[in-house]
Amino acid sequence: MQLYTVRELLTEDTVGTLRRIAEIGFTQVEPFGLLDFADGLRQGLAETGLTAPTTHQGFIGRDDEALDTVFATAAELGIQTVIDPYVPVERWQTAADVEEIAAQLNAAATVAAKHGVRVGYHNHAHEVESTIEGVTALEYFAGKLDPEVVLEVDTYWVVVGGHNPVDLLPKLGDRVVALHVKDGAGTTETKDQVAVGQGALPIAEIIAAAPNALRVIELDDSRGDRFQAVADSYAFLTAEAFA
Repeated sequence: MQLYTVRELLTEDTVGTLRRIAEIGFTQVEPFGLLDFADGLRQGLAETGLTAPTTHQGFIGRDDEALDTVFATAAELGIQTVIDPYVPVERWQTAADVEEIAAQLNAAATVAAKHGVRVGYHNHAHEVESTIEGVTALEYFAGKLDPEVVLEVDTYWVVVGGHNPVDLLPKLGDRVVALHVKDGAGTTETKDQVAVGQGALPIAEIIAAAPNALRVIELDDSRGDRFQAVADSYAFLTAEAFA
């Protein structure tokens, strides 16, 4: 699960929250704000036996010293993939700007490789709302990335951006190593998000479109208790053999 879902609890008690997550049955988590939570993660992962194959941490455009800090921290915690979660909407409007983002990510990949780590990018809606040379900016971006750079596709935000993730995922191919599996009404109102299996998204079809990708449960927000929604999502995905 993406730990941003329970950000308030994580801030109050990182280790205790990780224990609660492990008790649900999770074996893997996706941290956010890696550098901010590194100390708590170090203790919590060790105590619970949870692993973190991926993490979110902004790094695109930073200098090599800052990149080294990010990737060394990831390597220390056993994290294999560091994903930048957000580049602002204004940088996704022209081919030149998208190519610059790709170049910065490719450069970061070279630094990450020294630490045995790879890098990726996570979308929101604006990367698919923008069109570059007849395709979504996300597709154009993917075509400019070095082979070792990966993508985590947030399937909910693809829907918000006006596209069907079932159609988009095959176009991005094996570069997609992880999915954010979310459910709800598919609106920009994050409180409309609900437990996986209780909303409008075609979860089975989405997973089938990228069958080898890691499935990461996340809610940006919800009108109900987010921790309970995570537990309900886990129960649904495991019952349907999607986990």
